[in-house]
Amino acid sequence: MDITNDMVDKLADLAKLEFNGEEKEKLKGDLNKIITFIDKLNELDTDRIEPLIFMSEEKNILREDEVKQIITHEEAMKNAPAKDSDYFRVPKFLEK
Repeated sequence: MDITNDMVDKLADLAKLEFNGEEKEKLKGDLNKIITFIDKLNELDTDRIEPLIFMSEEKNILREDEVKQIITHEEAMKNAPAKDSDYFRVPKFLEK
């Protein structure tokens, strides 16, 4: 499969990206390498190979969830760039 500029433009449009000429050529090269790698993988005989359900036999080792006071309220507020009594002040980011 040959990667064309139209394919790169379509992928860029789907991903909401923009590429200049040099970036587009580099991307075409990278996509060609990916396709070559996949073609190489398709040459493997996997008929007698069982599909993996899990990548590892290890189980998750979870710790108990314990409430701890790491820093005090005053210590947290000391590092705040803007504060209002007991609260952090942040710029407004929601529009109504």
